[in-house]
Amino acid sequence: MSQQFSIETQDLGRVYKIREGKKKSVKTLVALHDVNLQVPRGELFGLLGPNGAGKTTLIKILTTLLAPSSGWARVSGYDVVREAAQVRPRINMVSGGESSGYGLLTVRENLWMFAQFYGIPSAEANRRIRELLQVVGLADRLNTKSSDLSTGLRQKMNIVRGFLTDPQVLFLDEPTLGLDVGASRDVRAFIRRWIEQERARTVLLTTHYMIEADELCDRVAIINQGRVLACDSPANLKRRLQREAIFQIETSSPNGLSARDFEALPGVRQVAHHPGDGKATFEFILDAEEVVGAIINTMTTKGVRLLNLSKREPTLEDVFVDLVGRSMEEIESADKEMA
Repeated sequence: MSQQFSIETQDLGRVYKIREGKKKSVKTLVALHDVNLQVPRGELFGLLGPNGAGKTTLIKILTTLLAPSSGWARVSGYDVVREAAQVRPRINMVSGGESSGYGLLTVRENLWMFAQFYGIPSAEANRRIRELLQVVGLADRLNTKSSDLSTGLRQKMNIVRGFLTDPQVLFLDEPTLGLDVGASRDVRAFIRRWIEQERARTVLLTTHYMIEADELCDRVAIINQGRVLACDSPANLKRRLQREAIFQIETSSPNGLSARDFEALPGVRQVAHHPGDGKATFEFILDAEEVVGAIINTMTTKGVRLLNLSKREPTLEDVFVDLVGRSMEEIESADKEMA
Protein backbone atom coordinates (compact mmCIF):
# COMPACT_ATOMS: atom_id res chain seq x y z
CA MET A 1 0.00 0.00 0.00
CA SER A 2 1.73 3.15 -1.28
CA GLN A 3 1.42 6.35 0.75
CA GLN A 4 3.29 8.41 -1.85
CA PHE A 5 0.11 9.17 -3.78
CA SER A 6 -3.21 10.24 -2.34
CA ILE A 7 -4.89 9.31 -5.64
CA GLU A 8 -3.61 6.84 -8.19
CA THR A 9 -5.34 5.31 -11.20
CA GLN A 10 -4.19 2.94 -13.90
CA ASP A 11 -6.00 2.33 -17.20
CA LEU A 12 -9.21 3.36 -15.47
CA GLY A 13 -12.29 3.04 -17.64
CA ARG A 14 -16.04 3.26 -17.32
CA VAL A 15 -18.54 2.13 -19.96
CA TYR A 16 -22.32 2.52 -19.79
CA LYS A 17 -24.74 0.28 -21.66
CA ILE A 18 -27.83 2.26 -22.71
CA ARG A 19 -30.96 0.72 -24.22
CA GLU A 20 -32.59 2.90 -26.88
CA GLY A 21 -35.69 2.89 -29.05
CA LYS A 22 -38.57 0.48 -29.35
CA LYS A 23 -36.26 -2.42 -30.14
CA LYS A 24 -34.21 -1.61 -27.02
CA SER A 25 -30.97 -1.76 -28.97
CA VAL A 26 -27.91 -1.44 -26.75
CA LYS A 27 -25.70 1.59 -27.20
CA THR A 28 -22.26 1.77 -25.59
CA LEU A 29 -21.22 5.06 -24.01
CA VAL A 30 -17.56 5.37 -23.02
CA ALA A 31 -17.45 7.80 -20.09
CA LEU A 32 -13.78 7.20 -19.19
CA HIS A 33 -11.02 5.68 -21.30
CA ASP A 34 -7.67 4.51 -19.87
CA VAL A 35 -7.25 7.31 -17.31
CA ASN A 36 -3.82 7.25 -15.66
CA LEU A 37 -3.26 9.73 -12.85
CA GLN A 38 -0.91 10.08 -9.90
CA VAL A 39 -1.72 12.80 -7.36
CA PRO A 40 0.87 13.20 -4.58
CA ARG A 41 -0.12 14.01 -1.01
CA GLY A 42 -0.48 17.74 -0.44
CA GLU A 43 -1.40 18.62 -4.01
CA LEU A 44 -4.36 20.67 -5.19
CA PHE A 45 -5.09 18.83 -8.41
CA GLY A 46 -7.58 19.99 -11.03
CA LEU A 47 -9.65 18.21 -13.66
CA LEU A 48 -10.52 20.75 -16.35
CA GLY A 49 -13.07 19.93 -19.01
CA PRO A 50 -16.54 20.70 -20.38
CA ASN A 51 -19.76 19.25 -19.01
CA GLY A 52 -19.95 15.59 -20.03
CA ALA A 53 -16.17 15.17 -20.27
CA GLY A 54 -16.09 12.44 -17.60
CA LYS A 55 -15.07 14.51 -14.57
CA THR A 56 -18.02 13.57 -12.37
CA THR A 57 -17.81 9.90 -13.39
CA LEU A 58 -14.17 9.84 -12.30
CA ILE A 59 -14.99 11.44 -8.94
CA LYS A 60 -17.81 8.94 -8.35
CA ILE A 61 -15.36 6.07 -8.88
CA LEU A 62 -12.73 7.62 -6.61
CA THR A 63 -15.32 8.18 -3.85
CA THR A 64 -16.53 4.53 -4.09
CA LEU A 65 -19.96 5.53 -5.45
CA LEU A 66 -19.42 3.84 -8.82
CA ALA A 67 -17.43 0.79 -9.86
CA PRO A 68 -15.00 1.08 -12.79
CA SER A 69 -15.47 -1.10 -15.86
CA SER A 70 -11.72 -1.59 -16.26
CA GLY A 71 -8.45 -0.69 -14.57
CA TRP A 72 -8.07 0.24 -10.92
CA ALA A 73 -7.92 3.24 -8.58
CA ARG A 74 -6.50 3.82 -5.11
CA VAL A 75 -7.29 6.64 -2.69
CA SER A 76 -5.10 7.14 0.41
CA GLY A 77 -3.42 3.88 -0.59
CA TYR A 78 -6.62 1.78 -0.60
CA ASP A 79 -8.32 0.17 -3.57
CA VAL A 80 -11.67 1.91 -4.15
CA VAL A 81 -13.45 -1.37 -4.93
CA ARG A 82 -11.87 -4.01 -2.66
CA GLU A 83 -11.14 -1.65 0.25
CA ALA A 84 -14.00 0.85 0.02
CA ALA A 85 -14.61 0.64 3.79
CA GLN A 86 -11.07 1.97 4.37
CA VAL A 87 -11.41 4.73 1.78
CA ARG A 88 -14.69 6.29 2.99
CA PRO A 89 -13.62 7.53 6.47
CA ARG A 90 -10.63 9.28 4.90
CA ILE A 91 -12.46 11.31 2.25
CA ASN A 92 -15.26 13.82 1.80
CA MET A 93 -17.00 15.26 -1.24
CA VAL A 94 -18.84 18.44 -2.22
CA SER A 95 -20.76 18.81 -5.48
CA GLY A 96 -21.76 22.18 -6.85
CA GLY A 97 -25.48 22.85 -7.16
CA GLU A 98 -26.54 20.05 -4.83
CA SER A 99 -29.35 20.63 -2.33
CA SER A 100 -28.19 18.46 0.56
CA GLY A 101 -29.44 18.78 4.11
CA TYR A 102 -32.86 18.77 5.70
CA GLY A 103 -34.85 21.94 5.12
CA LEU A 104 -36.53 21.91 8.54
CA LEU A 105 -33.16 21.79 10.33
CA THR A 106 -31.02 24.84 10.93
CA VAL A 107 -27.59 25.27 9.40
CA ARG A 108 -25.94 24.23 12.69
CA GLU A 109 -28.22 21.20 13.12
CA ASN A 110 -27.58 19.96 9.58
CA LEU A 111 -23.83 20.24 9.98
CA TRP A 112 -23.83 18.78 13.51
CA MET A 113 -25.83 15.74 12.32
CA PHE A 114 -23.37 15.17 9.48
CA ALA A 115 -20.44 15.39 11.93
CA GLN A 116 -22.04 12.62 14.01
CA PHE A 117 -21.93 10.27 11.01
CA TYR A 118 -18.15 10.58 11.19
CA GLY A 119 -18.02 10.15 14.98
CA ILE A 120 -16.83 13.69 15.75
CA PRO A 121 -17.58 14.57 19.42
CA SER A 122 -20.31 17.20 19.80
CA ALA A 123 -18.11 19.83 21.42
CA GLU A 124 -15.48 19.50 18.69
CA ALA A 125 -18.14 19.45 15.97
CA ASN A 126 -19.74 22.66 17.24
CA ARG A 127 -16.33 24.35 17.46
CA ARG A 128 -15.49 23.42 13.87
CA ILE A 129 -18.95 24.45 12.64
CA ARG A 130 -18.70 27.94 14.13
CA GLU A 131 -15.13 28.38 12.89
CA LEU A 132 -15.89 27.28 9.31
CA LEU A 133 -19.12 29.28 9.07
CA GLN A 134 -17.15 32.35 10.12
CA VAL A 135 -14.62 31.71 7.34
CA VAL A 136 -17.25 31.44 4.57
CA GLY A 137 -19.34 34.33 5.90
CA LEU A 138 -22.27 32.31 7.23
CA ALA A 139 -21.78 32.85 10.97
CA ASP A 140 -24.93 34.99 11.16
CA ARG A 141 -27.00 32.14 9.63
CA LEU A 142 -26.08 29.56 12.27
CA ASN A 143 -29.68 29.16 13.43
CA THR A 144 -31.39 29.74 10.07
CA LYS A 145 -33.34 26.85 8.57
CA SER A 146 -31.51 25.59 5.50
CA SER A 147 -34.75 25.84 3.49
CA ASP A 148 -34.62 29.61 4.03
CA LEU A 149 -31.14 29.96 2.51
CA SER A 150 -30.54 31.19 -1.03
CA THR A 151 -28.90 28.83 -3.53
CA GLY A 152 -25.52 30.49 -3.00
CA LEU A 153 -25.72 30.35 0.81
CA ARG A 154 -26.84 26.73 0.73
CA GLN A 155 -23.82 25.91 -1.42
CA LYS A 156 -21.59 27.61 1.16
CA MET A 157 -23.15 25.33 3.81
CA ASN A 158 -22.35 22.32 1.62
CA ILE A 159 -18.75 23.51 1.31
CA VAL A 160 -18.49 23.74 5.11
CA ARG A 161 -19.84 20.18 5.30
CA GLY A 162 -16.99 19.02 3.07
CA PHE A 163 -14.27 20.56 5.23
CA LEU A 164 -15.97 19.72 8.55
CA THR A 165 -14.53 16.20 8.83
CA ASP A 166 -10.96 17.37 8.02
CA PRO A 167 -10.56 14.63 5.38
CA GLN A 168 -7.24 13.36 4.07
CA VAL A 169 -8.58 13.70 0.52
CA LEU A 170 -11.33 16.18 -0.39
CA PHE A 171 -13.19 15.93 -3.69
CA LEU A 172 -14.75 19.16 -4.94
CA ASP A 173 -16.97 18.66 -8.00
CA GLU A 174 -17.69 22.10 -9.52
CA PRO A 175 -17.81 23.65 -6.01
CA THR A 176 -18.51 27.23 -7.14
CA LEU A 177 -21.39 26.31 -9.46
CA GLY A 178 -24.28 28.69 -8.74
CA LEU A 179 -22.18 31.14 -6.72
CA ASP A 180 -21.76 34.78 -7.67
CA VAL A 181 -18.33 36.21 -8.51
CA GLY A 182 -17.59 37.43 -4.97
CA ALA A 183 -18.64 34.21 -3.28
CA SER A 184 -16.65 32.14 -5.80
CA ARG A 185 -13.55 34.20 -5.05
CA ASP A 186 -14.02 33.70 -1.29
CA VAL A 187 -14.44 29.94 -1.70
CA ARG A 188 -11.32 29.65 -3.85
CA ALA A 189 -9.29 31.58 -1.28
CA PHE A 190 -10.61 29.33 1.50
CA ILE A 191 -9.72 26.15 -0.42
CA ARG A 192 -6.17 27.36 -0.98
CA ARG A 193 -5.70 28.38 2.68
CA TRP A 194 -7.08 25.03 3.88
CA ILE A 195 -4.60 22.94 1.91
CA GLU A 196 -1.66 25.21 2.78
CA GLN A 197 -2.37 24.88 6.52
CA GLU A 198 -1.63 21.14 6.44
CA ARG A 199 0.43 19.79 3.56
CA ALA A 200 -0.75 16.21 4.13
CA ARG A 201 -4.19 17.25 2.82
CA THR A 202 -5.07 16.65 -0.82
CA VAL A 203 -7.80 18.23 -2.95
CA LEU A 204 -9.12 17.02 -6.28
CA LEU A 205 -11.12 19.78 -7.92
CA THR A 206 -13.22 19.43 -11.06
CA THR A 207 -14.17 22.57 -12.94
CA HIS A 208 -14.97 23.96 -16.36
CA TYR A 209 -13.96 27.47 -15.25
CA MET A 210 -10.51 28.30 -16.64
CA ILE A 211 -9.81 30.99 -14.03
CA GLU A 212 -10.57 28.54 -11.23
CA ALA A 213 -8.11 25.96 -12.53
CA ASP A 214 -5.43 28.56 -13.23
CA GLU A 215 -5.75 30.33 -9.88
CA LEU A 216 -6.07 27.30 -7.61
CA CYS A 217 -4.38 24.20 -8.97
CA ASP A 218 -0.81 22.99 -8.61
CA ARG A 219 -1.40 20.75 -11.62
CA VAL A 220 -4.26 20.39 -14.08
CA ALA A 221 -5.40 17.46 -16.19
CA ILE A 222 -7.35 18.52 -19.27
CA ILE A 223 -10.06 15.94 -19.97
CA ASN A 224 -12.46 15.64 -22.88
CA GLN A 225 -14.69 12.76 -24.02
CA GLY A 226 -13.37 10.59 -21.20
CA ARG A 227 -9.69 10.94 -22.10
CA VAL A 228 -6.93 12.86 -20.33
CA LEU A 229 -5.28 14.92 -23.07
CA ALA A 230 -2.58 16.66 -21.02
CA CYS A 231 -1.46 16.95 -17.41
CA ASP A 232 0.93 19.53 -15.98
CA SER A 233 1.08 22.77 -14.02
CA PRO A 234 -0.98 25.63 -15.51
CA ALA A 235 2.26 27.52 -16.24
CA ASN A 236 3.81 24.59 -18.12
CA LEU A 237 0.62 23.92 -20.06
CA LYS A 238 0.56 27.55 -21.22
CA ARG A 239 4.30 27.57 -21.93
CA ARG A 240 3.82 24.94 -24.63
CA LEU A 241 2.06 27.63 -26.70
CA GLN A 242 4.39 30.54 -26.07
CA ARG A 243 6.25 30.01 -29.33
CA GLU A 244 3.01 30.51 -31.26
CA ALA A 245 1.27 33.81 -31.92
CA ILE A 246 -2.10 34.21 -30.20
CA PHE A 247 -4.45 36.92 -31.40
CA GLN A 248 -7.90 38.07 -30.38
CA ILE A 249 -9.89 39.86 -33.07
CA GLU A 250 -13.21 41.56 -32.40
CA THR A 251 -15.40 42.18 -35.44
CA SER A 252 -18.73 43.68 -36.42
CA SER A 253 -21.65 41.33 -37.08
CA PRO A 254 -19.90 38.43 -38.86
CA ASN A 255 -22.55 37.95 -41.62
CA GLY A 256 -22.24 34.18 -41.60
CA LEU A 257 -18.49 34.19 -40.98
CA SER A 258 -17.43 31.27 -38.77
CA ALA A 259 -14.30 29.47 -37.60
CA ARG A 260 -14.44 27.24 -40.70
CA ASP A 261 -13.65 30.21 -42.94
CA PHE A 262 -10.18 30.45 -41.39
CA GLU A 263 -9.24 26.85 -40.62
CA ALA A 264 -7.87 26.18 -44.13
CA LEU A 265 -5.61 29.25 -44.14
CA PRO A 266 -1.89 28.33 -44.03
CA GLY A 267 -0.43 28.98 -40.59
CA VAL A 268 -3.71 28.90 -38.66
CA ARG A 269 -3.30 26.30 -35.92
CA GLN A 270 -6.66 26.69 -34.19
CA VAL A 271 -9.52 29.17 -34.17
CA ALA A 272 -12.40 29.65 -31.74
CA HIS A 273 -15.49 31.74 -32.45
CA HIS A 274 -17.39 33.58 -29.69
CA PRO A 275 -20.56 35.18 -31.11
CA GLY A 276 -22.01 38.19 -29.35
CA ASP A 277 -24.81 40.72 -29.69
CA GLY A 278 -24.12 42.55 -32.97
CA LYS A 279 -20.46 41.57 -32.97
CA ALA A 280 -18.19 38.55 -32.58
CA THR A 281 -14.79 37.65 -31.18
CA PHE A 282 -12.38 35.24 -32.84
CA GLU A 283 -9.41 33.68 -31.00
CA PHE A 284 -6.53 32.53 -33.22
CA ILE A 285 -3.49 30.36 -32.47
CA LEU A 286 -1.05 30.98 -35.34
CA ASP A 287 2.30 29.58 -36.41
CA ALA A 288 3.55 33.13 -37.05
CA GLU A 289 2.35 36.72 -36.77
CA GLU A 290 2.37 37.25 -40.53
CA VAL A 291 -0.69 34.99 -40.86
CA VAL A 292 -2.82 37.83 -39.43
CA GLY A 293 -2.71 39.51 -42.84
CA ALA A 294 -4.50 36.61 -44.53
CA ILE A 295 -7.09 36.54 -41.74
CA ILE A 296 -7.87 40.25 -42.13
CA ASN A 297 -8.12 39.83 -45.93
CA THR A 298 -10.67 37.05 -45.43
CA MET A 299 -12.72 39.26 -43.12
CA THR A 300 -12.59 42.18 -45.58
CA THR A 301 -13.72 39.93 -48.45
CA LYS A 302 -16.71 38.85 -46.37
CA GLY A 303 -17.63 42.47 -45.64
CA VAL A 304 -16.81 42.20 -41.94
CA ARG A 305 -15.41 45.26 -40.16
CA LEU A 306 -12.52 44.77 -37.72
CA LEU A 307 -13.18 46.52 -34.40
CA ASN A 308 -10.19 45.48 -32.33
CA LEU A 309 -7.06 43.35 -32.69
CA SER A 310 -4.74 42.36 -29.87
CA LYS A 311 -1.93 39.91 -29.28
CA ARG A 312 -1.77 38.30 -25.87
CA GLU A 313 -0.13 35.66 -23.70
CA PRO A 314 -1.56 32.12 -23.85
CA THR A 315 -4.28 31.04 -21.40
CA LEU A 316 -5.60 27.64 -20.34
CA GLU A 317 -8.47 28.25 -22.76
CA ASP A 318 -5.91 28.46 -25.58
CA VAL A 319 -4.32 25.20 -24.42
CA PHE A 320 -7.74 23.54 -24.41
CA VAL A 321 -8.54 24.81 -27.92
CA ASP A 322 -5.14 23.65 -29.16
CA LEU A 323 -5.69 20.14 -27.76
CA VAL A 324 -9.38 19.70 -28.59
CA GLY A 325 -9.88 21.92 -31.62
CA ARG A 326 -12.83 23.83 -30.11
CA SER A 327 -13.37 26.07 -27.12
CA MET A 328 -15.14 24.85 -23.99
CA GLU A 329 -18.00 27.24 -24.79
CA GLU A 330 -18.42 25.81 -28.30
CA ILE A 331 -18.51 22.22 -27.04
CA GLU A 332 -21.11 22.96 -24.36
CA SER A 333 -23.25 24.99 -26.78
CA ALA A 334 -23.19 22.14 -29.32
CA ASP A 335 -24.15 19.63 -26.62
CA LYS A 336 -27.12 21.79 -25.60
CA GLU A 337 -28.33 21.99 -29.20
CA MET A 338 -28.14 18.20 -29.56
CA ALA A 339 -30.00 17.58 -26.27
